[in-house]
Amino acid sequence: MRKIVVSEFLSADGVMEAPDRWQFPFQSEEMGEITERQIRDTDAFLLGRVTYEIFAGYWPTQTHNEHGVADKLNSAPKYVVSTTLPKAAWNNSTQIKSNVIEEIRKLKQQPGGKIGISGSARLVHSLLDAGLIDEIQVMVHPIVLGKGIRLFPDGYRSSLKLADSKIIANGVVYLTYQIEHQS
Repeated sequence: MRKIVVSEFLSADGVMEAPDRWQFPFQSEEMGEITERQIRDTDAFLLGRVTYEIFAGYWPTQTHNEHGVADKLNSAPKYVVSTTLPKAAWNNSTQIKSNVIEEIRKLKQQPGGKIGISGSARLVHSLLDAGLIDEIQVMVHPIVLGKGIRLFPDGYRSSLKLADSKIIANGVVYLTYQIEHQS
Protein backbone atom coordinates (compact mmCIF):
# COMPACT_ATOMS: atom_id res chain seq x y z
CA MET A 1 0.00 0.00 0.00
CA ARG A 2 1.24 3.48 -0.87
CA LYS A 3 1.89 5.97 1.90
CA ILE A 4 0.61 9.52 2.02
CA VAL A 5 3.29 11.83 3.42
CA VAL A 6 2.56 15.43 4.43
CA SER A 7 5.47 17.92 4.31
CA GLU A 8 4.87 21.33 5.85
CA PHE A 9 6.53 24.42 7.27
CA LEU A 10 5.12 25.14 10.76
CA SER A 11 5.41 27.92 13.28
CA ALA A 12 6.23 26.89 16.86
CA ASP A 13 2.53 27.20 17.69
CA GLY A 14 1.53 24.79 14.89
CA VAL A 15 0.41 27.24 12.19
CA MET A 16 0.93 26.02 8.63
CA GLU A 17 -0.96 28.72 6.73
CA ALA A 18 -0.97 32.41 7.62
CA PRO A 19 -1.50 35.48 5.43
CA ASP A 20 2.12 36.66 5.40
CA ARG A 21 5.30 34.93 4.25
CA TRP A 22 6.57 34.26 7.76
CA GLN A 23 8.87 31.37 6.79
CA PHE A 24 11.00 33.24 4.23
CA PRO A 25 13.49 34.82 6.70
CA PHE A 26 14.41 31.33 7.90
CA GLN A 27 15.17 29.76 4.53
CA SER A 28 18.59 28.16 4.33
CA GLU A 29 20.61 25.86 2.12
CA GLU A 30 20.14 23.04 4.62
CA MET A 31 16.34 23.45 4.51
CA GLY A 32 16.49 23.55 0.71
CA GLU A 33 18.34 20.22 0.68
CA ILE A 34 15.66 18.63 2.87
CA THR A 35 12.86 19.98 0.66
CA GLU A 36 14.61 18.81 -2.51
CA ARG A 37 15.02 15.30 -1.03
CA GLN A 38 11.34 15.23 -0.05
CA ILE A 39 10.32 16.09 -3.60
CA ARG A 40 12.73 13.64 -5.25
CA ASP A 41 11.55 10.81 -2.92
CA THR A 42 7.89 11.35 -3.84
CA ASP A 43 6.27 9.49 -6.74
CA ALA A 44 3.00 11.45 -6.96
CA PHE A 45 1.63 14.67 -5.51
CA LEU A 46 -1.78 15.33 -3.97
CA LEU A 47 -2.77 18.99 -3.88
CA GLY A 48 -5.68 21.18 -2.90
CA ARG A 49 -6.85 23.80 -5.39
CA VAL A 50 -4.98 26.80 -3.96
CA THR A 51 -1.64 24.97 -3.67
CA TYR A 52 -2.15 23.45 -7.11
CA GLU A 53 -2.73 26.87 -8.66
CA ILE A 54 0.39 28.28 -6.98
CA PHE A 55 2.55 25.34 -8.12
CA ALA A 56 1.04 25.21 -11.64
CA GLY A 57 1.64 28.93 -12.03
CA TYR A 58 5.32 28.63 -11.13
CA TRP A 59 6.93 25.24 -11.84
CA PRO A 60 6.13 24.81 -15.56
CA THR A 61 8.12 28.00 -16.28
CA GLN A 62 11.24 26.84 -14.45
CA THR A 63 14.09 25.84 -16.74
CA HIS A 64 16.88 25.72 -14.12
CA ASN A 65 16.78 22.14 -12.89
CA GLU A 66 20.08 21.80 -11.04
CA HIS A 67 18.63 19.59 -8.28
CA GLY A 68 15.94 17.82 -10.31
CA VAL A 69 13.02 19.53 -8.56
CA ALA A 70 11.45 21.28 -11.58
CA ASP A 71 11.63 18.17 -13.76
CA LYS A 72 10.21 16.01 -10.96
CA LEU A 73 7.28 18.32 -10.22
CA ASN A 74 6.50 18.88 -13.89
CA SER A 75 6.62 15.20 -14.88
CA ALA A 76 5.22 13.40 -11.81
CA PRO A 77 1.54 12.48 -11.52
CA LYS A 78 -0.43 15.17 -9.71
CA TYR A 79 -3.88 14.74 -8.20
CA VAL A 80 -5.74 17.96 -7.46
CA VAL A 81 -8.75 17.88 -5.17
CA SER A 82 -11.18 20.61 -6.20
CA THR A 83 -14.79 21.09 -7.16
CA THR A 84 -14.15 24.67 -8.29
CA LEU A 85 -11.08 24.39 -10.52
CA PRO A 86 -12.26 24.63 -14.15
CA LYS A 87 -9.49 22.36 -15.46
CA ALA A 88 -6.28 20.80 -14.14
CA ALA A 89 -4.09 21.64 -17.15
CA TRP A 90 -0.60 21.20 -15.66
CA ASN A 91 1.23 18.21 -17.16
CA ASN A 92 0.15 14.83 -15.70
CA SER A 93 -2.60 16.35 -13.53
CA THR A 94 -5.79 14.52 -12.66
CA GLN A 95 -8.66 16.28 -10.94
CA ILE A 96 -10.61 14.63 -8.11
CA LYS A 97 -13.99 16.39 -7.95
CA SER A 98 -16.16 14.03 -5.89
CA ASN A 99 -15.98 11.10 -3.49
CA VAL A 100 -12.61 12.49 -2.38
CA ILE A 101 -11.95 10.11 0.52
CA GLU A 102 -12.99 7.07 -1.51
CA GLU A 103 -10.87 8.15 -4.50
CA ILE A 104 -7.81 8.73 -2.33
CA ARG A 105 -8.28 5.35 -0.65
CA LYS A 106 -8.23 3.81 -4.15
CA LEU A 107 -5.14 5.84 -5.03
CA LYS A 108 -3.33 4.44 -1.97
CA GLN A 109 -4.15 0.91 -3.15
CA GLN A 110 -2.51 1.40 -6.54
CA PRO A 111 1.09 0.32 -7.14
CA GLY A 112 3.72 2.98 -6.61
CA GLY A 113 5.66 4.87 -3.98
CA LYS A 114 4.98 7.84 -1.75
CA ILE A 115 2.19 10.31 -2.40
CA GLY A 116 3.22 13.72 -1.10
CA ILE A 117 1.15 16.68 0.08
CA SER A 118 2.43 20.21 0.72
CA GLY A 119 0.29 23.12 1.85
CA SER A 120 -3.34 22.19 1.14
CA ALA A 121 -4.58 22.66 4.73
CA ARG A 122 -8.24 21.74 4.13
CA LEU A 123 -7.21 18.61 2.25
CA VAL A 124 -4.73 17.63 4.97
CA HIS A 125 -7.42 18.10 7.64
CA SER A 126 -9.94 15.91 5.81
CA LEU A 127 -7.35 13.17 5.20
CA LEU A 128 -6.22 13.25 8.84
CA ASP A 129 -9.84 12.86 9.95
CA ALA A 130 -10.26 9.93 7.51
CA GLY A 131 -7.08 8.21 8.78
CA LEU A 132 -5.39 8.33 5.36
CA ILE A 133 -2.16 10.15 6.24
CA ASP A 134 0.72 7.91 7.22
CA GLU A 135 3.60 10.30 7.87
CA ILE A 136 4.11 13.97 8.66
CA GLN A 137 7.37 15.79 7.94
CA VAL A 138 7.55 19.27 9.40
CA MET A 139 10.09 22.04 9.66
CA VAL A 140 9.16 23.86 12.87
CA HIS A 141 10.26 27.49 12.71
CA PRO A 142 11.24 29.45 15.83
CA ILE A 143 8.35 31.91 15.58
CA VAL A 144 4.91 32.14 17.20
CA LEU A 145 2.24 33.52 14.87
CA GLY A 146 -0.74 33.43 17.21
CA LYS A 147 -3.24 32.90 14.39
CA GLY A 148 -3.63 31.05 11.15
CA ILE A 149 -4.57 27.56 10.00
CA ARG A 150 -2.94 24.91 12.16
CA LEU A 151 -1.67 21.56 10.93
CA PHE A 152 -3.94 19.53 13.20
CA PRO A 153 -7.64 20.43 13.17
CA ASP A 154 -9.50 20.99 16.43
CA GLY A 155 -10.50 17.67 17.94
CA TYR A 156 -7.95 15.58 16.00
CA ARG A 157 -6.17 13.09 18.22
CA SER A 158 -3.52 10.49 17.36
CA SER A 159 -0.32 8.96 18.64
CA LEU A 160 2.79 9.85 16.67
CA LYS A 161 6.07 7.97 16.47
CA LEU A 162 9.19 10.07 15.93
CA ALA A 163 11.07 8.60 12.95
CA ASP A 164 13.66 11.34 12.30
CA SER A 165 14.79 14.68 13.68
CA LYS A 166 17.40 17.30 12.94
CA ILE A 167 18.20 20.70 14.38
CA ILE A 168 19.09 23.16 11.63
CA ALA A 169 21.60 25.94 12.30
CA ASN A 170 18.96 28.69 11.86
CA GLY A 171 16.86 27.31 14.75
CA VAL A 172 14.39 25.40 12.59
CA VAL A 173 13.77 21.82 13.72
CA TYR A 174 13.02 19.13 11.13
CA LEU A 175 10.80 16.33 12.46
CA THR A 176 9.33 13.23 10.83
CA TYR A 177 6.45 11.51 12.57
CA GLN A 178 4.68 8.32 11.60
CA ILE A 179 1.00 8.33 12.51
CA GLU A 180 0.00 5.33 14.57
CA HIS A 181 -3.45 4.51 13.22
CA GLN A 182 -5.89 2.88 15.58
CA SER A 183 -7.10 -0.48 14.31
